[in-house]
Amino acid sequence: MLMEVKALAHAKNDSVAVATDDLKEGEEIQVAFLDNNEKTKITTAEVIPLGHKISLKDIKKGENVIEYGEVIGAATKDIKRGEHVHIHNIKSLRW
Repeated sequence: MLMEVKALAHAKNDSVAVATDDLKEGEEIQVAFLDNNEKTKITTAEVIPLGHKISLKDIKKGENVIEYGEVIGAATKDIKRGEHVHIHNIKSLRW
């Protein structure tokens, strides 16, 4: 069965991808990388709304969160692969 791409990451070294659909807990999805057209599979650890981020790897508290190949913030607590990444577990480094 062909698995549908349901999240996009901009660069291979991104630690998060953006959900292109509402994702259910325990759903196995494909993530496409826009910089090289590669794909990877990931299982969601929780519900992730459309437009929100999913962690592509385990991120430790204090570690930088990478999107678009750039640092967008730091984890305020440990984030497991497949978890929802949003304002409840990352903080901007801009202010």
